[in-house]
Amino acid sequence: MKIIGIPLRKPSFDEVTAAAVMGSGLWLLLVGLAHASGMALERADAGALLVVALWGALSARVGIHVGQGERHLLANLAVSAVLLGAYQAAVTLAG
Repeated sequence: MKIIGIPLRKPSFDEVTAAAVMGSGLWLLLVGLAHASGMALERADAGALLVVALWGALSARVGIHVGQGERHLLANLAVSAVLLGAYQAAVTLAG
């Protein structure tokens, strides 16, 4: 399968699990740094950060590498925008 000329691969269950652990760890680090520096981070903002961190970790597993050119960067930004839009819609509907 390809998306804008980028061949995608199907990651194994172990790769997806490792990406989820890495993304969650990155999110925990960033939320901790924000808290330690005195930045007010609301629940919705922390959730959006989690969505982007998890996608960033998973995108490399499916074959989208930001450092490999403009197509990869565009694909990463497009998927991030779609995920954040869906997250914002869910937050708006929930509360």
